[in-house]
Amino acid sequence: MKASTFMFFWVMLFSSCSKTTQNKEDQLSIKADSVLKLMTLEEKIGQLNLPSAGDFVTGQAENSDIAKKIEKGLVGGLFNIKSEKKIKEIQKLAVEKSRLKIPLLFGMDIIHGYETVFPIPLGLSCSWDMDLIKRSARIAAQEASADGINWAFSPMVDIARDARWGRIAEGSGEDPYLGSQIAIAMVKGYQGESFVPNNTIMSCLKHYALYGASEAGRDYNATDMSRVRMYNEYFPPYKAAVEAGVGSVMASFNEIDGIPATANKWLLTDVLRKQWGFNGFVVSDYTGVSEMVAHGIGDLQTVSAKALDAGTDMDMVSEGMLTTLLQSVKEGKITEAQIDESCRRILKAKFQLGLFNDPYKYCDENRAKNEIFTASNRAEARSIAAQSFVLLKNSSLKEGMGQKNKLLPLKKTGTIALVGPLGDAIENMTGTWAVAANFSKSITLLKGLQNAVGDKAKIVYAKGSNLYEDEVLEANATPFGKTLHRDKRSSEVIREEALRIARNADVILAAVGESAEMTGEASSRSNIDIPDTQKDLLKALVKTGKPVVLVLFTGRPLALKWEDENVPAILNVWFGGSEAGDAIADVLFGDVNPSGKLTTTFPQNVGQVPLYYAHKNTGRPLSGPWFQKFQSNYLDVSNDPVYPFGFGLSYTQFTYGDIKLSRNEINSSDSIAVSIDVTNSGARDGGEVVQLYIHDVVGSVTRPVKELKGFKKINIKAGETKTVKFTIEVNDLSFYNSDLRFGAEPGSFEVLIGSNSRDLKKAEFMLK
Repeated sequence: MKASTFMFFWVMLFSSCSKTTQNKEDQLSIKADSVLKLMTLEEKIGQLNLPSAGDFVTGQAENSDIAKKIEKGLVGGLFNIKSEKKIKEIQKLAVEKSRLKIPLLFGMDIIHGYETVFPIPLGLSCSWDMDLIKRSARIAAQEASADGINWAFSPMVDIARDARWGRIAEGSGEDPYLGSQIAIAMVKGYQGESFVPNNTIMSCLKHYALYGASEAGRDYNATDMSRVRMYNEYFPPYKAAVEAGVGSVMASFNEIDGIPATANKWLLTDVLRKQWGFNGFVVSDYTGVSEMVAHGIGDLQTVSAKALDAGTDMDMVSEGMLTTLLQSVKEGKITEAQIDESCRRILKAKFQLGLFNDPYKYCDENRAKNEIFTASNRAEARSIAAQSFVLLKNSSLKEGMGQKNKLLPLKKTGTIALVGPLGDAIENMTGTWAVAANFSKSITLLKGLQNAVGDKAKIVYAKGSNLYEDEVLEANATPFGKTLHRDKRSSEVIREEALRIARNADVILAAVGESAEMTGEASSRSNIDIPDTQKDLLKALVKTGKPVVLVLFTGRPLALKWEDENVPAILNVWFGGSEAGDAIADVLFGDVNPSGKLTTTFPQNVGQVPLYYAHKNTGRPLSGPWFQKFQSNYLDVSNDPVYPFGFGLSYTQFTYGDIKLSRNEINSSDSIAVSIDVTNSGARDGGEVVQLYIHDVVGSVTRPVKELKGFKKINIKAGETKTVKFTIEVNDLSFYNSDLRFGAEPGSFEVLIGSNSRDLKKAEFMLK
């Protein structure tokens, strides 16, 4: 069937709908209902089915296992297909061979870019730049839509405060306020102003909810917390994405109050739809429906009915709904009206995307050829990556030199030794969840250094160590083709080879840390140190007496106590994406002044986790120096992190003045104007993230010691002073009390402003 014939089929049916005066939501419902009236019960259930397509050779779609189900109208969408040609071939089956010609959704895990890959989300969040983050999502949507995809399983907005959890790499860190701002930016980046253009796609908020608080930091594990904590600390980013208009939501794997999220009616209906007003559709995570059998709440038929009844509309991969809902209707366990409601939501999404007008809207061969992995997109990825890196330490080469003669930035002269298993690891530059990436096109650190210095300096390289001494551990950490090309020689031989080149160099760059797949899904770690064989290499490099820069690759906060105490300079580069190597070189050589700030707290050791800045005081908080008996502290280590939330250095210095308040008392209808002078007291222009925190001194429920409530990223020229202004509204002072009522309570408040969550200036005011 030609597109014009397809359009005639549906345009004739919907001609009466276009004349209605109802609002857009009502119009979508009317159109969806007009389709529902034509559908059999089996076809309605089919719309709730989201299988994984797998891959196939172009021209063989009709012979794939999925084809017969599509022709019978038993598939609502597919995911994990890459390329415009393959997607168009599958879409043809739906609109030419199925009875009602209902087009399919095509989804993909577009997490931090499509073929042009940006830093992992945790790294991206460290830019603290919402325009930049939105732009990264916009480029990802443009590329994915050019390749036939209309639905992104992103953003992941789970608050994560346990560094052991692997998927901390996929989110925006530990703070609900910052996480909310990033959620809004990502949704708007993917979805644009509307779905009318063919370069905007539907966003899928995930994982709803509380997934980042899994017990023991182990993926898929149970989650348990009070509802006060849910509403105040973990729900805000989900709610912000809903208010930003996100089109779909993915249920999380974990249980909440003893009920898996996929079948949790309080979560999916009472909170999401009734309290927050979400009107899109909910999809399970991968086999999330069938996995509830293992949770122990019923067989496949039972859990599928429970999921539908709770508010899950689409079943990813399990096919529990497809194979059991008809029987459940016959047995009275669910009603056809419930199936209608879920089917209606999915049909509305397809209308929103314009697929009923043109099922091939996202299948444009010219776009696929010309808009993916372009030079301009790669240039933006390079710039964005450089702004995500966090300078954790930068010592002077000689004592007493202060800001002068710092180790970084490097000069493009002499001999530079690059040592470490991540130094020339092309398959690992994009990090976890870069499913559309072509790893062979990434820029390694070695290549980036060579590009930067040309013939001005000599770059020498040696691997120095494997990722792990244990071969099995390394295999577990390098799946999906992300090999580090394990060296079969002994660790002593590999290390000595590196030391030989290091001793003859002017400076050593130690590229160590985690591989790309040491974080991400099912990549939890019980030990968050740099692996021992790499740490042994690092210690040996420091012993040479040469200046050492630790170029840290990681997807989570690591325990870096020894490194901070012994290595002169540390640059955290996360996993920077397609252009990582060039971006790292830009920062190492000072072509870009680092401005990233941590969005997670870095602990001294794993025993401190979960560790986060917005904690609450106990009845016996530590007062005075560590150690104090009968106060809340450890025997063996202080309560302090190595690096606090919001921390990050620059190649210049910023000096903060005193906080100025427009008033010291307000009532519920007032606001306070807050200002502070920030001076670039160094010799370089630079960017600074000015952070504002609030402390509610007394509350009806205990309150955190401080909460981020505002931030501004500013660029300041050397010697310049800028006045940074904020406005504190009563809403910024509000929270959910024990009755889950949101509001501010009269009393004393502290406003704190500074360069990170630890180093802050303070002022006080009252709410009457």
